[in-house]
Amino acid sequence: MKFLEKYGFQKKDIALLKENSSDNLIKELEANKKLVSENLKYLNDLGVTNLIEIFINYHDMFLMDNSNFVAIFNKYEPKSLIEKLAKDVRVMEYL
Repeated sequence: MKFLEKYGFQKKDIALLKENSSDNLIKELEANKKLVSENLKYLNDLGVTNLIEIFINYHDMFLMDNSNFVAIFNKYEPKSLIEKLAKDVRVMEYL
């Protein structure tokens, strides 16, 4: 899970993620780190300020095909979406 450090994750964030996730999910994230990285990069480049919090709470979404992942967020005006996500990450449930 070291690849997450590239996106601002600290060792404690990664430890928390591992602690609160199944072994199978962690293995899947590791096995698909290129895809997960693409999706993290997309949100990072979009300007999302709470990327770590979103990933920790909705890490399974980051296993989606990149084009499908991007399509979810492209439905919304970026500035407004970023503001809503910064206020409450639970907005992810409604995208």
